[in-house]
Amino acid sequence: MESFISVLNIALFNIIIPLLILGVFIFVHELGHFLSARLMRAEVKEFAIGMGPKVFSVRSKKYKTVYAIRAIPMGGAVTMAGEDEQSDSENALYKKPVWKRFIILVAGSFMNFILGFVIMAVIVSGAKGFYSMTVSRFDATATSNKMIMEGDTILKVNGKRINIYNDLAYELIREGKDPVNVTVLRNDQKIVLYGVQFPTATDSGMTYGTIDFTTEVENATLPLKIEQTFYQSLSTIDMTWSSFFDMITGKYGVDQISGPVGVTQTIGNSARDVAEGKTGGSATGFLFLIALITMNLGVVNLLPIPALDGGRIVFLLIELVRRKPIKPEYEGYVHLAGFAVLILFMIFITYKDILKLVVG
Repeated sequence: MESFISVLNIALFNIIIPLLILGVFIFVHELGHFLSARLMRAEVKEFAIGMGPKVFSVRSKKYKTVYAIRAIPMGGAVTMAGEDEQSDSENALYKKPVWKRFIILVAGSFMNFILGFVIMAVIVSGAKGFYSMTVSRFDATATSNKMIMEGDTILKVNGKRINIYNDLAYELIREGKDPVNVTVLRNDQKIVLYGVQFPTATDSGMTYGTIDFTTEVENATLPLKIEQTFYQSLSTIDMTWSSFFDMITGKYGVDQISGPVGVTQTIGNSARDVAEGKTGGSATGFLFLIALITMNLGVVNLLPIPALDGGRIVFLLIELVRRKPIKPEYEGYVHLAGFAVLILFMIFITYKDILKLVVG
């Protein structure tokens, strides 16, 4: 009986809950494409969740759209007439104005961002106070106090605007291993402090800067909660963009990327910690992880990579410059090649995730 419960526990937290959550993210993303396509009167041939062979499907009598669930619980698609081929349909996608196609393409990521914003609002709603950017006291091991003073309000780090505490923490992770330039508000004057050194720490071979002071806490009024929801959502999206940029430029290695298996494991572990009341496990932390992943999905799909929404947006920009579209079938060849590369990359990342699980 105990072994059965153990297997059930593993299945619930390692497979069922993560797949359900990822399924919701994918559904919300594809729903954005679907609703905007309907709004722009583009013909939708199929609305699918998952990839591979169909497990279940039904066809709409009015619009002839096929709604399908496919076998592999990864990804999804809203397939439209004239998306990658010539079509006789008067509502083929390529026959729509550029601005309508743009809305359809960005609607998926927009929905992911909206979902992340709503989750962030739930997180923020329960807060009693928020850290401001005004320094109140320094840690015993502080090094930045040689230049920063108590009462200073942090405005920028290396020219990057700091709106909330999360912004400061992330910028020091990215830049803080070396001295940074910090802009502060001191006695109602903006001052740039050059070469501020923060303490550093090393984890998994990466050295990063850490905050060595405490900031004042502001009471969580309704206006401040709205402001924090906006800036925390914006910070999460910006963090994702910056991480991809750092990966492309070689600042972070491929070892620090997680694929579907790694993401599933992270969600499962976080859900289990909350359910079992383990130290470090909290509903707030779990919700923040969920918000982070859905916003990640939104950002990833806007990257200028063939087969992704961002890659299709690039073709729209080319069309604007050329003042005529590229033939849908030619664009389709590019996206097909991009899709093949993405699949190979996902297989590679998945292999690394599984290897981490086996080896540890």
